[in-house]
Amino acid sequence: MTQWRPQEGDMHHTGGGENMGTELERIAGMAKRHPGERLTTLAHHINEETLKECHRDMDRQKAVGVDGVDWETYGQDLQANVGRLMQRMRVGAYHPQPVRRVYIPKAGSDKMRPLGIPCHEDKLVQMQVSRILDAVYDQEFLDCSFGFRPNRNCHDALKVLNHVIEKRDVNYVVDADIKGFFDNVDHGMLMEFLQMRIGDPKLLSLIKRILVAGVVEDGRRIPTEKGVPQGGATSAVLANLYLHHVLDTWFMEVVKAHCEGEAHLIRYADDFVACFQYEGDAKRFYGSLIKRLAKFNLEVAIEKTRIIAFGRNAADGRGEDGLGKPETFDFLGFTHYCGKSANGQFRVKRKTCAKKFRAALARMKEWLRLNLNKPTAEVTGMVSMMLVGHYRYYGITDNSGMIGDFFYHVRRMLFKWFCRRSQKTGMNWDKYQRFLIRNPIPRGRITVSIYDVGPALISYIR
Repeated sequence: MTQWRPQEGDMHHTGGGENMGTELERIAGMAKRHPGERLTTLAHHINEETLKECHRDMDRQKAVGVDGVDWETYGQDLQANVGRLMQRMRVGAYHPQPVRRVYIPKAGSDKMRPLGIPCHEDKLVQMQVSRILDAVYDQEFLDCSFGFRPNRNCHDALKVLNHVIEKRDVNYVVDADIKGFFDNVDHGMLMEFLQMRIGDPKLLSLIKRILVAGVVEDGRRIPTEKGVPQGGATSAVLANLYLHHVLDTWFMEVVKAHCEGEAHLIRYADDFVACFQYEGDAKRFYGSLIKRLAKFNLEVAIEKTRIIAFGRNAADGRGEDGLGKPETFDFLGFTHYCGKSANGQFRVKRKTCAKKFRAALARMKEWLRLNLNKPTAEVTGMVSMMLVGHYRYYGITDNSGMIGDFFYHVRRMLFKWFCRRSQKTGMNWDKYQRFLIRNPIPRGRITVSIYDVGPALISYIR
């Protein structure tokens, strides 16, 4: 593979700040103009100006790492702090501190999900590295990839999946899950994938140091020999890069070429479904998937992976055989099922999956328990904000029933907790209703149309 070095007019070695957006566009343009060539001058985009811009863009409420330094503390002497950080990076003395490992509940189960929280200055470096990698790789990632990419979100993935099943010859769905993906990414193979496109040794060395920084749990430092910690800014683009090579390109170039009928892949981060016209193709893909993942030290979660008959013909066939409706599958927090339109035509429909629904109610209940000592108007204001956030994601075509149920349960839950704290005067239902007239909480409504396809997805749908 050839290495490409910038010529006059290709790239300017300017700093970040207000110019950083332009610089990222130049990196993207450079990568597009020189496909298949290694880019050798990227690390200089990590400088004092770009790091200060990352600090300004950082969420001020983010949890702190092992050093306990938060956004405000680091920003009190931002220029000096960033200057010292850059000096260490220039002489090769910068080593990211280990991330602080915490666990959060996993929706719909008793299991906990590990998160890695870097220190603040490591967050700045990771954010800028992530921006550079996004600029290099985003135009190379395939249309089937939706997770953590500009102008591509969960709703876009759901819209494409809906279109594929409704409009194409799809009769079978492989509902697959990769076991512990983020914890099992192979560092050596990931670095090989990076070196296919990046020839800047400084940037590669920095990424390697981020990967092996280790974690701290219960005061004990644990080395990280594999995996990308969820919570770091670079984990999303590195995960996308890994699955781009392991899954996406393999599916499009190899799997589809050996299928007798149609085959489609829709992936959001490590969550994906594959759709097929023929059952034989679906079974061959499933068998090949197990072998393919094993080559890259990954494995299928057997208990969460299955082939189901799903689609227009599947619905008709099961009805004729007296088997009832086709099975359902979950993807991106929604249970997808076969249904009919108002005029009796086949349609894919979706509703909030049960475990996500229960988890959302549990989070609301816990928040109320911790915050019910606040003024009632403030509590209802915060509850309203959380409801709006829920509706913005789950308020999609056909899901009005579930978001209506969510509103109903939250309203009852709020009444229950108000009654608990009103020990003297109490609050009956009539009084509560009058209170809600003065301090209303929003009812559920559909905010996203499954058929409203944006320009970024036109190429895939065609």
